[in-house]
Parts: sequence; C-alpha cells; structure tokens
Amino acid sequence: MQEAIAVFLMKDVVRDPNPVLRATAKELTFPLSDADKQLAHDLMEYLVISQDEEENKKYKLRPGVGLAAPQVDRSVAMTAVLIPDDDGGIFLKDVLVNPRVVSHSVQTAALAEGEGCLSVDEPHPGYVVRHDRVTIKYNTIDGEEKKLRLKNYPAIVVQHEIDHLNGILFYDHIRKDKPFELEDPNGVLLG
Repeated sequence: MQEAIAVFLMKDVVRDPNPVLRATAKELTFPLSDADKQLAHDLMEYLVISQDEEENKKYKLRPGVGLAAPQVDRSVAMTAVLIPDDDGGIFLKDVLVNPRVVSHSVQTAALAEGEGCLSVDEPHPGYVVRHDRVTIKYNTIDGEEKKLRLKNYPAIVVQHEIDHLNGILFYDHIRKDKPFELEDPNGVLLG
C-alpha cells in the first residue's frame, strides 16, 4: 500500500481557490492511456486507504467517499466513488469516466450536517440542496457504458463529484440569503 499512497497524500489534494477546481474537465476518449488508467487506480486507492481508520491516521488523510481528477490537478472527466452501505459493506465502488446526470427527480435533498470536500478547508455552513434521485450514465475504465439510478446519500455523493468535473464546488449550492432553508417544501433532510 505504501507505493500507492505515495501518489496522493493529503498535501497533494489541490485546495480552493486553485483554478483547476473551477475549470470544466476534458472528456476522455477510449481506450484510456496508461496514465489515465493509473490515475483511476490511484483515485480509488486513496479512497480505500482514507476510509481505513489506521491507514488514514498513518498517512494523515481525511476520509473521503469521492475524489475527482481535478482535485489532484488533472482536469479530466474522471472521479472515483467509494460509498459505504448502512451495514458496514460497500454500496458503490467504481471509477466513473465521463459521468453525466441524464435525469433527476424534482424532489430535493440535503445532508442535515452539510457537505464537506477534501479540496475545501474553510467551513461553509448551510444546506447543499441537490436532487434526491438521479440517473447517471458513465463509462468504466474499460469503456463500457453503464447506467445507474441512485437516491438519497449516494445520489448526493455522485452529484458532488460530477460538479467537480464542471468547475462547481459544493458551497455554490448553498443559499446565501437563507443557508439553512430548503426552497422545496417537499425536500428531504438526510442524516
């Protein structure tokens, strides 16, 4: 594991206001280059290690459920997600290449405790209002197209990561005038 983690330590994750975080990431073509395949591996390895309590202390990492290529200074449309389930297992573990939301619910959702980001050190209190359900399409690292329907927390995580590929940070979704109010009366607070 030491070789893999040497690629991205917490100090290597770019921080707001680095301009790469506000750029639109370049779509990737297939077959992926060896460098892009290595990037996919490294993004996922970071998440795996960051969610291991002993390993994240050892390497001084903040736990993450998603890490997008722009967060490690590569402006390409790739993100890794590692979302645990409620039983201590894995709900979703995949690298999403060229992901996009193809449909979404009208109903909104937000995490009661707000969102955080490995690239944003400053606190930004407020509800990050997103769609409660999304359908996404993406390619695997082998180029296979997949379609996935997500709701609640997994939907929020994936929207957060896709935002990174479009130059959007989570706090852009917080209402400036009323940060702790949901516009949608049917909106759901999770957590």
